Parts: sequence; C-alpha cells; structure tokens
Amino acid sequence: MDFLPQKIDDYAVHHSQKEPELLQQLSRETWQKVLAPRMLSGHFQGRVLSVLSKITHPKNILEIGTYTGYSALCLAEGMQQEGKLHTIDINEELYDLQRKYFDLSPWGKQIVQHTGNALEIVPKLNLMFDLVFIDADKRNYPNYLEIILPKLSKGAVILSDNVLWSGKVVEEVKEDDIDTLEIIRYNKMINEHPSLETVLLPIRDGLTVSRVK
Repeated sequence: MDFLPQKIDDYAVHHSQKEPELLQQLSRETWQKVLAPRMLSGHFQGRVLSVLSKITHPKNILEIGTYTGYSALCLAEGMQQEGKLHTIDINEELYDLQRKYFDLSPWGKQIVQHTGNALEIVPKLNLMFDLVFIDADKRNYPNYLEIILPKLSKGAVILSDNVLWSGKVVEEVKEDDIDTLEIIRYNKMINEHPSLETVLLPIRDGLTVSRVK
C-alpha cells in the first residue's frame, strides 16, 4: 500500500541523504538473488535508521530480523567506536551474504550474528542495549517487547518496523489473521506502556520510535 502520492515519495527520497555505495551493492544483490526482496529496508528507510542511530549514538545495538544485513549496516553508522551490534535471524541460508557485506563495511568486527529464535537468544545476551530495531515475524512483536524491556538502558530507543502493516491495522481484521491482530495489539501495548514514550511515524509501512523514560 502506498501511503503518499508517488511524486511526494520521490521528492522525499531525492531530498534525503544519498544511499552509500556499499548499500547500493547489497540492495542489488538482494533483489537479484534472495526471495522476498521487498523485505529490504531500502534507501529512504535506511537513511532514517542511520540518522536515528547517529542521534542516539548507541554503544550496544540489538536487531531482531537481519534479513540480508541492510538495516544492520544503517544502524551501525551511528554506533560508538567500542560498540557492538547483535543481529538475529532465523534463516541460516542468509548468514554468508550478511557476513560478506558486514566484512566489507567499517563495522565488520563489531557486528555479531546470531542464527535462531530471538525469543531464545535475547534472554541469553548479558548486555544492556541503547538501541533496538524490531523487524522480524510480526506475530511475535508483543513477545519481543517483553523480552527486550529488561535489557534496555534508561533513554534507550526501540524502533519497530511495519507497524501499519500495509494499512491492515485500520481495516476489519479476520479472526485467523494472526499477524495483523498481533501488530494491532503491539501498537496498543507500546503506546500505553508506562515506561515508554512512543510516536508512530507513517514512514513507508510504518515505523514506531519509542524511548525508555
């Protein structure tokens, strides 16, 4: 679903920071070789993630949902020199492609890949995080929120992708549409949580920015 007229969308992209060459290469390879390339964050949202990371200047970053590594590289742009980015994906077939581009970047040694179920991996990470990006299976968004909250520093930021879910969040939802129902529940949870300040931005498919009070 397009939330803005195409001309306005194009104008916003053309008046935002240029996409780095390495990310252009990763985007091309993703579209050529990987299933469901629309899952890629892409130029515009990638620059949004980059700027938010630079504003936050996090030491430790957690990403749930690596895909081919595009968003991780965007988030790494704002990471502190001694920082670490932990990124989790359940698809082990994408591991080598992710690693290829991580190692081509300036942050290769700072990016730690995890393969498996985030609900099992995150509780085992003995770290506090300053920035979290949630972009994995939508039906588990509420569960992800529960496991990351104890691992967030004061002032930490949570970024949640696809929270408008192609506009389905404002339509009548079928009882068996679990993903949409859980996204709706998540949006309510994160907006009403007493420890968080939240704003939902209508960027592409919806991006929520939440800050720990």
